[in-house]
Order: sequence, then C-alpha cells, then structure tokens
Amino acid sequence: FFICLYLHVGRGLYYGSYLYKETWNVGVILLFAVMATAFMGYVLPWGQMSFWGATVITNLLSAIPYIGTSLVEWIWGGFSVDKATLTRFFAFHFLLPFITSAMVMVHLLFLHETGSNNPTGIPSNADMIPFHPYYTIKDILGLFMMITALLALVLFAPDMLG
Repeated sequence: FFICLYLHVGRGLYYGSYLYKETWNVGVILLFAVMATAFMGYVLPWGQMSFWGATVITNLLSAIPYIGTSLVEWIWGGFSVDKATLTRFFAFHFLLPFITSAMVMVHLLFLHETGSNNPTGIPSNADMIPFHPYYTIKDILGLFMMITALLALVLFAPDMLG
C-alpha cells in the first residue's frame, strides 16, 4: 500500500502536480494521516520495539517551539509513555482511517476541480465527460457487484473465507 502511495507522490512530482497547490497540500496531509495510522498500529502490540518506537517518535514532537512539550505530554497522557498512551493510540488508530477517508474525498474533489496531469502534457478538456452520472453509476455498479460477490461467499461458501 505504501509503495503505491510513494509511486503516486513520485508521479505527482515528475508531472508537476505540485503546481495545483490545494490538491497537492490535501494529498500531503493525506500521506501524513496514513503514515500516522500505520505508526499508531505499530505501537498497539505493546512490545519493547513498540514502546521505544512510541517513545522516540513522540519525543520528536518536543522539538516544536512553544507547544512541543505540552503536545507530547498530551499525546502520552502523562509524563511518559504508559497505559494511557496505548489507549490514546488505539483511539487514534481507530479514528484516523475515517478522517483519511474524508480526506480522500476532499482530495478527489479538488482533483476533479483542477483536472489531473497527464504524461503527454496536452490538455484533456476536449474529450472530457461529466463525472456524474457516468462514473457515479459505474462506481455504484462496481460496489454492488463486489458486495454481491462477498455476500455469495459468506452465505454459500463460508469455509473459503478462513
């Protein structure tokens, strides 16, 4: 998953997508949100590596002027990484994917407003079709087919799912 994200960012850098500032900034925030979700999940097993990973990475935030120390203590839920930190990381790990999903929708909204870059550099306005209803119907149909396939597996062959 992260390889695809890094390839997507690399493609954006190569084709100059950073010139569309709103779309690019939402994408960068989205990348940080996904990385934060992965980090929170890394801490959840609560072994030695998780504990020290949480300690080191959260201590990096203390370098932020004026608010760094208070921010770290708020994230920790005290003065050191403890059970309160684990509870907070679990909550963040649960909530961040919902925030990420909303950010993906905002990213796509900005992308549809600005248009995407293409390798040829030729404006693609000439052969555009409206997103709604054409792609909306196609996406809803694809979602319906996937849910139908999943329901068929669940109802008729549950052993195949493990």
